[in-house]
Parts: sequence; structure tokens; C-alpha cells
Amino acid sequence: MKKQKVNVVTLGCSKNLVDSEVLLNQLSMDGFDVVHDSNDADSDIVVINTCGFIHDAKEESVNTILQFVDAKSRGDIDKLYVMGCLSERYKTDLEKEVPEVDKFFGKFDLKALVGELKATYRPEFIYERKITTPSHFAYLKISEGCNRVCAFCAIPGMTGKHRSKSMDDLVKEARYLAKNGVKEILLIAQDLSYYGIDLYGKGMLAELIQKIAEVDGIEWIRLHYLYPTKFPMDILPLFKSVPKLCRYIDIPLQHSSNNVLKHMLRHVTTEETEALLQKIREEVPGIAIRTTMLVGHPGETEEDFEQLKNFVVKHRFDRLGAFTYSHEEGTYGYNKYSDDVPEDVKQARQEELMGIQQIISSQLNAAKVGQTLKVIVDREDDEFYVGRTESDSPEVDGEVLISKEVPLKKGQFCLVEITGSEEFDLYGRVSSTMLRV
Repeated sequence: MKKQKVNVVTLGCSKNLVDSEVLLNQLSMDGFDVVHDSNDADSDIVVINTCGFIHDAKEESVNTILQFVDAKSRGDIDKLYVMGCLSERYKTDLEKEVPEVDKFFGKFDLKALVGELKATYRPEFIYERKITTPSHFAYLKISEGCNRVCAFCAIPGMTGKHRSKSMDDLVKEARYLAKNGVKEILLIAQDLSYYGIDLYGKGMLAELIQKIAEVDGIEWIRLHYLYPTKFPMDILPLFKSVPKLCRYIDIPLQHSSNNVLKHMLRHVTTEETEALLQKIREEVPGIAIRTTMLVGHPGETEEDFEQLKNFVVKHRFDRLGAFTYSHEEGTYGYNKYSDDVPEDVKQARQEELMGIQQIISSQLNAAKVGQTLKVIVDREDDEFYVGRTESDSPEVDGEVLISKEVPLKKGQFCLVEITGSEEFDLYGRVSSTMLRV
């Protein structure tokens, strides 16, 4: 008999998305009809993969749960399950507050969830996933957990200590992705910098990059997220020697003031951060650096924020996101500090910092007009083909809007002459196409 239809709804980060893709594949192999992020109320079972990182993410997760609780009460769905970080962090409270959910599972309870759905858990196929991103790019999660204990961050409490996946398993997964049409792999973890230390006694990120670069079909490799503390300097030569490695790095600095960095327990100084940025740019000319900054952390003064603004102006990051501090229970900051920056001040600082970055981004993009850049096509809109350069990661960075003078296909590489720019996006026309590079 045909098994039930399951809708897996994913909230939060790309690491959660990988977990959902593994679940979708496990259920699909057992005969279930599976869909991802469907808004239709025609599924028998809904599984919500939640985020529990900060207040806004928790609120979105709770609201989504309640939305499907209503759908269940109307008889639109039969069963509702919740997994992921929110239920890892608040399982007991959620069971009391939302008894309508059939069962809550933690972030690492995949086997138990598959069993609950009367499916067969197949560990030998755990590296296989039902890809939910456009088929030409996919995320590759190389580790779980985090050994950092930043004062503001609740993630180590949910995910535990850093645990690397074996290099052999990751190469096997990369080959599987390439076989299924993936051309761009985005390496993700809470901290790529720690990869391999627990398994091999030393950092092995550089070796992993080289092995993945040997996989036929993979044409771009992109790095998310590398911390400034104990940065793996041995990866820098690879940006020259490994053509598949995008000249792009995501390094969440969080702040630049020594006062705030100390409060955050980041174990790095302003001076060390600036020396690292200088070294990266000297070793890899033209590299695009993405970072995130956190404003309104306990202890952040007006002087600290002024220093941060000056830092951003000085270093002119290619990509920057700014977020406001969330006072999260269970963190060092929650236990040791008072949330002493008013919410309206946090919001004003975030807007001001993003306003500065908007000007920087506009200037950097304007300088690209007249250049010819390699672009991968992500999709087609009414007016344009939409793609990205090696300086742009999907969903978080800018895009290239390509005129339709030459027909293109999704996942195709092409050379694009940049003809115009805005704050975050570029405009261009095809110079030449490359089905393979």
C-alpha cells in the first residue's frame, strides 16, 4: 500500500536544511510521498524542523508550530511532529505548552523520528539527501557542535561539543551530490576552523578542501563560517592552487571593540583581527569577505559602537550583516550580564551600521561596472536570468541580473559583462556561455 504523504517544514539555518534533506531521503526510500516546505494542507503528516537560536527565530518556530496545530484541529493533517534546535532546547516546556503536537524530537533524534513514522532507518545511506536547493548547488555539513563558548550564543548548549565527520564520508557525500547535478558545494559548520581536530589530532580543513576539489563535477567550493580565533592559515594558499575554491570567505567577527570582544568571550583583540584581515587580503588579492556584526551586546557603549562604525568604514567588507543582541537563557551572557542596552538603541545601531554598509556595497559594486565576471545562473525571472559571481553566496548575498539576449539554463556558467549596479545587485549581459568549465 502507498504510504502517507509527509511535509517537512524547515526553519533556521542551512545546517537545519541538510538535516531535513536527510530525513526526506530516508522517508522517500521507505515509500513515503515527501514534500518540502509545502503550504498546501494536503499532507497526512507534518514535521517541523525548528530553530532555537535567538528570540526572533524561536518566535517564528513557535508561530509555525501553532499554525499547524490549527491545521490539525481542523482535520487538515493527521499527525504533527516537531524536531530540531527549539525542541532540543525546550522539549519539556513545549510538551506542556503544546500538547497537540504528537511528539517532540531533539536535533539528533533522526533515527527515533524515522522509527516513529514506521519507516526503516538506513544508516548506510545517511550521506544521501533529497536536495531541496536548486539542483546545481548544495550545502555540505562537515561537523556538528561547537567548542567555542561565546557569551551571547546558545548553540553549544543545543548541539554539544564539536564533532567532525570523517573525511572519507564527506568525500563520499560530495560524490553523491555531484552525481545528482550539484556543481557548487558550500561547506558549512558552526565553525569550519575546528574541522578534523577531534578525529585526526590537527586541523584538516585544507586537506578536506583539496579532496573535495578532486571530485568530478564540482566546479565551485565555498566556505562558511570561519572564526577569527585560531584561523586556519594553511587554507590561504589554496585560493591560488585550487581553482575550484571560490575567493570568498565568511568570517563572523561580531565586533571590533576590545571592550565588547572581551565581554563576548571571543578571545581575540581588535589588533589581532586587523592583522588577520590584512593577511587574508595580502595572500588572496580580490577575495570577497563576508562578516556579521552583533550590536547592543551587554556592556557596549556609544564609544564602542563608534569604534565599530569606524572599523567597518576602514575595512570595507564586501558583505556584512548586522544583528541585535538577544538575551538568551542558558548562555554566559544571560547568567553574568544584565541586558543593559535598550531595545530601541539596539535597533537604531543596527540600522545605522547597515546604512554604512549599504554605501560601501554600492561603491564596491559600482567599481565592477565594465568588468567581465564568471557567473552561475540560479533561476529565470520575467525580465532577467538571475545568477551569482564567486563573491556571492546564495540567499545571503547579492545577485547578477542578466539580460535575456542569450538563452541560458539554470546551473549554467557564463561570462557576464557588468553594465550597471545597485547597492547589492549587479546588471549585465552575456559575454560568452560555458556549459562546462
